[in-house]
Amino acid sequence: MKIIVDNLMTAYQKVGSGPVILLLHGWGDSMDTYKYIVNELKITNTLISLDLPGFGNTQTPKEIFNLGLYARFVASFLSKIGSPEVYAVIGHSNGGAIAIKALATNTVKAQKLILLASSGVRNTYSSSKKMKRIIVKLLKIPTKLLPVSTQNKIRKMVYGKIGSDLFVAEHLQETFKEIITDDVTDDATRVCQPTLLIYGSDDDATPVSYGKKFNEKIRGSELVVVNEAGHFLHQTDSKEVISLIKKFMDK
Repeated sequence: MKIIVDNLMTAYQKVGSGPVILLLHGWGDSMDTYKYIVNELKITNTLISLDLPGFGNTQTPKEIFNLGLYARFVASFLSKIGSPEVYAVIGHSNGGAIAIKALATNTVKAQKLILLASSGVRNTYSSSKKMKRIIVKLLKIPTKLLPVSTQNKIRKMVYGKIGSDLFVAEHLQETFKEIITDDVTDDATRVCQPTLLIYGSDDDATPVSYGKKFNEKIRGSELVVVNEAGHFLHQTDSKEVISLIKKFMDK
């Protein structure tokens, strides 16, 4: 389905019946990332998912977005479809950071929060990552004489090697730069909803240390680490993740 929200053609899906769960995907992803969760939970809940601005089949905004603007867009979307309040929000990766911002600022109203490999901790770079970023900067110098298209290919390859998502959505590079400087750990202290944090033990993108940080900041939150799971644990370990979500929802 499609609807116009804040002048952007927005793709979304609404299935099932029962208490409403809002699903927010991560950077460079789309609502399709939640197919396993949707198929399982639609039996007992109404599942609302959308492609956030610039991703999937939703138009790219003309302005540079930050987490606050994404949160406000989500609120406008919920109001537009007639669901200003939801029972729970599930956010994966950057979708988790948006969810934290949205609930902390009371932009979106929900009773529960579930964070899957949530990002939003921006100031914990290891020395090795810092060194790799320095190397990337140095690599720019000898490539300046090359054609722009060749420069971009080299940069994309190198950034990919160090785990940067800068080129995952090349049309949103300026927005990406805003997002990665927006640390939501302070916002997390203002989240008052019961919160479940699920992280993968083998996740290099958003490591367990992020989950521990949010666990400390969100009062009464519960942290579960899925053994040998990576960043997309809601897909690779969907049965375990869905089981954890169901138990949390039933509390």
